[in-house]
Amino acid sequence: MSPLRRRLLFGIPLAVAVVGGGGFYTILRRMQDDDYDPHALPSPLLGKRPPAFNLPGVDGIQGFSNTDLLAPPKPMLVNWFASWCLPCLQEAPMLLQLAQMGLDIWGIAYEDPPAQLAAFLQTNGNPYKRLAADASGLTAINWGVYGVPETYLIDRNGIVRWRYPGALTGDVVNNKLTPLFQKYS
Repeated sequence: MSPLRRRLLFGIPLAVAVVGGGGFYTILRRMQDDDYDPHALPSPLLGKRPPAFNLPGVDGIQGFSNTDLLAPPKPMLVNWFASWCLPCLQEAPMLLQLAQMGLDIWGIAYEDPPAQLAAFLQTNGNPYKRLAADASGLTAINWGVYGVPETYLIDRNGIVRWRYPGALTGDVVNNKLTPLFQKYS
């Protein structure tokens, strides 16, 4: 084996280790500075209107389109979820609580078979004022949805002001969502 080839075989793993170590160090440093949020994935919709879509309703509940989100009477949430999603099950009581407090929540069921979706809502309650089905998943792609559950705050001008990937919890609602509702109400 030539000396150049030997150096390359040694150098490539070393370069990978250096890059990985640098990334790990950056994450640790950001965690120390309280500047690391694993949920902080960028959203292409922040500050914009949702993309064009028109989704059918589910189980007798009216679906909706992007034009229905142009000027809601008050800030609202659009919640992407699925019956097969464990964090969605964990989030269900919080969504019911928010709906009982008068918050408008519109749901989009992501790639969910109708029978399973109906059973999920029957078992866990239905917090959704309107409920649409994204059977193909194409609308989720256009929204930039990374996975379910994912929740978007839409202001009274139809602009996306906040996105939260993951299950809504009491801490998230109290520390992030409530101040935004006060700001945009």
